[in-house]
Amino acid sequence: MSTTSVIVIIVVVAVIVVLVGAWLLMRKQREHQRAEAEGIRDRAAEQEFEVGQRQARAEEIAAKSRAAKAEAEAKAAQADQLAQQAHVHRNDAAESRADLDKEWERADQVDPDTKTGRPPDST
Repeated sequence: MSTTSVIVIIVVVAVIVVLVGAWLLMRKQREHQRAEAEGIRDRAAEQEFEVGQRQARAEEIAAKSRAAKAEAEAKAAQADQLAQQAHVHRNDAAESRADLDKEWERADQVDPDTKTGRPPDST
C-alpha cells in the first residue's frame, strides 16, 4: 500500500469518526432538549389547575362587581324616584297650605268678630 492510500484511508476514517461523533453529539443534545421540554410541560401542567382557579375567581369577582354595580344603579334610580315623589308631595303640601290659608282668611273675612286673623285657639 502506498503512502497516499494510507493517508486517504486515515482521512476517510477520521472524517467518518468526526461525522459519527457529531451525529452522536446531536442525538444526545436532542434527547436532552426532549427531556427539558418534558420537564417544562410537567411544570406547566401542574400550574394549569392553579391558573384555572385564578381565572374562575377573577370571573366570580367580576360577576359580583357587575351585580353590585347594577344594584347600586337600581338604588340610585329608586332614590331619584323617591326624591321626585317628595318634591311632588312638597308641592302638594304647599298648595294645600296655601288653600288652607285662603280658607282661614275667608273665614276671617266672613266672621264679623274677627279683625286680626285666626282665632286664638285654632289647631
